[in-house]
Amino acid sequence: MSRLLGGTLERVCKAVLLLCLLHFLVAVILYFDVYAQHLAFFSRFSARGPARALHPAASSSTNFSRPNATAPSSGLPEAPSARPGPTAPILPPCPDSPPGLVGRLLIEFTSPMPLERVQRENPGVLLGGRYTPPDCTPAQTVAVIIPFRHREHHLRYWLHYLHPILRRQRLRYGVYVINQHGEDTFNRAKLLNVGFLEALKEDATYDCFIFSDVDLVPMDDRNLYRCGDQPRHFAIAMDKFGFRLPYAGYFGGVSGLSKAQFLRINGFPNEYWGWGGEDDDIFNRISLTGMKISRPDIRIGRYRMIKHDRDKHNEPNPQRFTKIQNTKLTMKRDGIGSVRYQVLEVSRQPLFTNITVDIGRPPSWPPRG
Repeated sequence: MSRLLGGTLERVCKAVLLLCLLHFLVAVILYFDVYAQHLAFFSRFSARGPARALHPAASSSTNFSRPNATAPSSGLPEAPSARPGPTAPILPPCPDSPPGLVGRLLIEFTSPMPLERVQRENPGVLLGGRYTPPDCTPAQTVAVIIPFRHREHHLRYWLHYLHPILRRQRLRYGVYVINQHGEDTFNRAKLLNVGFLEALKEDATYDCFIFSDVDLVPMDDRNLYRCGDQPRHFAIAMDKFGFRLPYAGYFGGVSGLSKAQFLRINGFPNEYWGWGGEDDDIFNRISLTGMKISRPDIRIGRYRMIKHDRDKHNEPNPQRFTKIQNTKLTMKRDGIGSVRYQVLEVSRQPLFTNITVDIGRPPSWPPRG
């Protein structure tokens, strides 16, 4: 009996000894692990000071704010940064119905309107008349094309009213004033063709084109300057026409076409020198290609016209009625593919881009008799 108890006690003592040995080994391992961590921590802490002294170019006073600036090279391989630089936030799509629209607007042309005032009113508009909403991503990039000559007074009012409207509509846009050089007969449609081509040269992402006369201002900012599935006629109710369409096929004043729609009709005609006819030709082109014109509700499609004297170099074209009747025969040869012009100057102003062009001279018309 005593021998049995002695053997059991011996085995218990051996087990306790093994447990003590195991505990000792675990304690030693943990001790060295903690010691190594502390050593690494203090090594990093003490190395910060010398690192700054060895690389003064990395101090906070170095200016790398320029877009193309780079840090001076030390000749050594550059270690990867532990903290990646900030990335641009992903903005949500702009809403179909912008929340900041006002609706009906009070439009008047009696107050003085210097360009300096308009510039102060639109601090977010960049050089050349470009604007991008800061809080959302628009679905389209819009080029606003204005045919122009000797209408500085009208342009100031147009910029005063349209820039705030377009910004409230959450558009990414640019404004292009296509200025006809010289004193020859005015050619509105040809200038619009030039504007289409020159805007795309500056920014190939333009996919919506708004063609606007400089003397027309919308009276409601819910008349959204966007392109849709069909060509859009915006100015459907002008005060000069008693706020109604003058006739069913009217497509003048302010209109909008996507890039694809514009190319489908071969752009606008180049042969309408003088006042009138080109907008009816454009209407015919749209109809001949199977598209239909969309229009806003007449309650929001109202426009006010800035009054002016008739330009002596913009008299009615005596051949316009004959040309309108032959659109089917002329639209393939006369359009964006045949426009000829020379750019004389491109000037990026604070609120618009001015492009002065020589578009040639009109042919001699036979005398009426």
